[in-house]
Amino acid sequence: MLNYPAGHTSSRMRQKEIYKKKPKQSYASRGMSLEDKLNQSNDYYLQKGMAVIHKKPTPVQVVKVNYPKRSAAKITEAYFRNASTTDYNGVYKNHYIDFEAKETNNKTSFPLANLPEHQRVHMRQCIKHGGLAFLIVSFKAYQEIYLLPFNRVDDYLGTTDKQSITYEWIKQNSYPCNVGLFPMIDYLPAIDAYLKDLDN
Repeated sequence: MLNYPAGHTSSRMRQKEIYKKKPKQSYASRGMSLEDKLNQSNDYYLQKGMAVIHKKPTPVQVVKVNYPKRSAAKITEAYFRNASTTDYNGVYKNHYIDFEAKETNNKTSFPLANLPEHQRVHMRQCIKHGGLAFLIVSFKAYQEIYLLPFNRVDDYLGTTDKQSITYEWIKQNSYPCNVGLFPMIDYLPAIDAYLKDLDN
């Protein structure tokens, strides 16, 4: 170690001391979001020829664009045109699929405030025309993911004025989705189980 006049150490040595004092950053909590996992799963299904399901783009109205270079454009101001419908749609086994992905940290219930009226109306319309509409609900505290048919949610909404759906009710009225690596959320078997129940 080099000592300088007045007891100062070299700047490199001071930097090393500072780094030593910094707490180690934990990456344990850095996880993929539910949508990231579903996007990966949908890519897997597409590559394997199992289903064609995509995330819907959010409709945006561009107001201002900055052109820092002739070859580059940067959007500096934009607004959502209107409320989006649901997150995903596509085709699986001759069925139109339309669903919304929801995550909650709540251990006992799913807040219905997370399911706004315009999404409910959209899913009712999909069901009316023969499509499959459902929620993929993730209870982060339990690391559990369920496929919850919207027609069951709609029936529930018609019989209660509660502001949430209990975790236990969802477990009893949903289909669990397998969680793994390829795909990260294997929800097609849950759709198969739902279709089987619809046929019975």
